[in-house]
Amino acid sequence: MNQRVYLDNNATTPLDPAVISAFSEALTLFGNPSSMHSFGREAASLVADARNEAAAILGATPGEIIFTSGGTESNNTVLSSFAPGIPAGDSVILPPPDRSELVVSAIEHPAILETAFALRDRYGITVHLAPVDTTGRIDLEALTHLVSEKTALVSIMLANNEIGTIQDLAAISAIAHKAGAFVHTDAVQAVGKIPLDVAALGVDYLSASAHKIHGPKGIGLLWMRRGVPFAPFMHGGHQEYGRRAGTVNAPAIAAFGTACRISREQLGPEAARLAGLRDRLRAGIEERISDTSVNGNREFCLPNTLNMSFRAAEGESTLLYLDLENIAVSTGSACASGSLEPSHVLLACGLTAELAHGSIRFSLGRTTTDEDIDYVLEKLPPIMARIRSMSTLR
Repeated sequence: MNQRVYLDNNATTPLDPAVISAFSEALTLFGNPSSMHSFGREAASLVADARNEAAAILGATPGEIIFTSGGTESNNTVLSSFAPGIPAGDSVILPPPDRSELVVSAIEHPAILETAFALRDRYGITVHLAPVDTTGRIDLEALTHLVSEKTALVSIMLANNEIGTIQDLAAISAIAHKAGAFVHTDAVQAVGKIPLDVAALGVDYLSASAHKIHGPKGIGLLWMRRGVPFAPFMHGGHQEYGRRAGTVNAPAIAAFGTACRISREQLGPEAARLAGLRDRLRAGIEERISDTSVNGNREFCLPNTLNMSFRAAEGESTLLYLDLENIAVSTGSACASGSLEPSHVLLACGLTAELAHGSIRFSLGRTTTDEDIDYVLEKLPPIMARIRSMSTLR
């Protein structure tokens, strides 16, 4: 049987063996972390340790972190905190009443875009889309004109999930704060891949998810600076300092903490290794296959992400042929799987619909090897030749 190659790590990552071990051990400590007896205290200790590890990978304070079900919930929580008419109550810090506009980038994940549009349709909030240049970097001059005294929140992702472009969040935060707006960043794709420090980024909120760093699905976090506007998205008990109700998922949180620790400890060498593999993959493709182009910013880019367009070849066909060779890639965000529309990210970068349809995302991870890259470079050229020979676009 042919070897299996997994190059879709931006969609999700395989569980690290140490994470599996931490999760399994935590399952035996079944006490409710909110209980005061010894069983509860044992589980609560796991949660506290994980919160410390999550804070360490962000350069944050543990008390500013709440655990959620993932990046989507964290994103929804932040944006929904700026909806009008939130009743005051415990754990609620109301946003400025005279600000009713949101600014998000044109290349955000659907968890941001769809939430912003839902708030627009439900409450009449004005949503501005900040444009990007051809490499996916925010047009800072355009952003300056979009942010005003009416802006409540600016939400810009730190690193894009499709093309890997990294934003200048410090500059973005400075623009937003000068106008009196708050700043959120969806850092789901950035955590564990590049060094992070919330103070240096200048943001007020940050979202992350465990399954992007070899942790389990269904667990994430929201970091928020003390004193910023906030309204609980989940109502009920007083878990997570009264900011996120529901029985605490101690085993998943413990596994998330382990994933954070491993990612932080391995970050430098692993980022360098992945960047080397990514660059070798790109060079090999460019050498072997004509009419290709790289999407995204080559300087400010995640070390594991390569997005390329192949002219006269539909991305879905390429994906399926590669899958027959046991190579897993994607044509964009897994959350948009099944959509026949071209990537909104690539369209925002100025690509034609044809080129956007012909794009493939290769996202490498901890399990990616030199042999994997060799195998892709062996199988992809004949596949591309076959697809192009049948294409009506050629």
